[in-house]
Amino acid sequence: MANGLLDGILAFEDGTIFRGRAFGAAATKTGEACFNTSMTGYQEILTDPSYFSQIITMTAVQIGNYGICPEDVESDGPKVSGFVVREVSPLASHWRSNQSIQDYLAQAGIPGLEGVDTRAITKKLRVAGALNACLSTEGISDEEAIAKARDFGGLVGVDFVKEVTAAAPYDWTARGEPCNPFTVEGTDINTAPIPDQRFKIAALDFGAKYSIYRRLQQHGFDVQVFPANTPAEAIREFNPQGLFLSNGPGDPAAVTYAHATVKELIEHYPTFGICLGHQIITHALGAETFKLKFGHRGGNQPVKNLETGKVAITAQNHGFASTREELEKHGAIVTEINLNDQTVEGLRLKDRPVFSVQYHPEAAPGPNDADPLFTEFHQLVAKHV
Repeated sequence: MANGLLDGILAFEDGTIFRGRAFGAAATKTGEACFNTSMTGYQEILTDPSYFSQIITMTAVQIGNYGICPEDVESDGPKVSGFVVREVSPLASHWRSNQSIQDYLAQAGIPGLEGVDTRAITKKLRVAGALNACLSTEGISDEEAIAKARDFGGLVGVDFVKEVTAAAPYDWTARGEPCNPFTVEGTDINTAPIPDQRFKIAALDFGAKYSIYRRLQQHGFDVQVFPANTPAEAIREFNPQGLFLSNGPGDPAAVTYAHATVKELIEHYPTFGICLGHQIITHALGAETFKLKFGHRGGNQPVKNLETGKVAITAQNHGFASTREELEKHGAIVTEINLNDQTVEGLRLKDRPVFSVQYHPEAAPGPNDADPLFTEFHQLVAKHV
C-alpha cells in the first residue's frame, strides 16, 4: 500500500531516475520498460503472459478503481515485472471485485509505483525507444538501481516462452470454464449462439491469454492445449482438425523449436495465429522479424485490411514485427497493416489454409472489431475437414 513517502524508484539504463510512492510488494525487479495506452483492462494487462519480464507504465490517469475480479484473469497470475501509474485509486468499487490492485500485487510479489509523471515516461520511451529499467520499492540507492537496469539482458535473442507455456497438455474445454465469463443471466450481454458444428483443434501455448481459449470455445472449437515445445509428431498423433498458435512474450526469433514444428504442421492443418503465433508463422516460412522502437501496446491501434479496405480498431501488445518484403518473398500475402507506422498486422498463405494477425481479436481489453476472425477460422476448418 502507498504510505505517502517518495519511497519507490524507477531507474533507466541511461541513468534517468523517476521517484514515486510505492504500492504492491516490497521488491526490486528489472525488465524492459514499455507503456500501454488502454483506458481500462489493467487486470488483463497484469496477467497477460506476453508481458513477462516487462515493467509497464499505464498512460490512463487513474488505475485500480474497479479492483480485481477473479473471473477476468488471463493466466494463473500477474506476469509483469513491475507496474507504474500516475495514481492508484484508494477505493476499489465494482460488484465483481474481491480485492484491491494494491493487495493483488503485494500478494504476487510485484512492486508498483505511483505519483510519477507517466506522460514523461511515455514520451521518453517514444523518443529513445524501449529501455531496460529497474523498479524498486526497497529503498536501494540510485546508483544500485541504475546498475541493475544496465545488467538486465533485454528481450532480443531470449526465449521467454519457456517461462510461461503450459507444463503439460490439457483439455481446455474439459476445465468447464464458461465460454464467456461476462455473460449475465437475464441480459443480452454476450449471448451470441455457439455453432452447432464443433471442431477439435490443437493450440500451441506460447503464453496464451485465457480469453483466446474462451473465444475459440464460444466460436465452435474444442481446444486441446499443448506446451510450446511439443514436437510435430505429437500434434499429428492427436489428429486435430485445425491448429491454433497463441500469443506470448519475448523475441520470436529465439523460439527456434517452434519454427520447425509450425513449418511442418502448416502443411497439414488449417491454421490461425495470433501475435507471437503470427511471428512464429513468419519464421516458419523462412522470413524475418525485427524489434519495434517502442512497440504497440493498447486498445486503440488502427489496422487496415488491404483486401477489403476496412479499418478495425484493435487491441495490441507486441514489441516485434514481421518484415513485409520477406513475407512476400516467401509466399505470403500481407493482408493488413498498422495505419500508424505501416507495419504488417496480418497475413495469409497463397497455397495453404493458413492466416494470422499481429493483434488480439479476443479483445480483452479492447474493442470487438476483430472478433469475426474466430468465425473465419471456423469456416476455414469446416472447408478443409
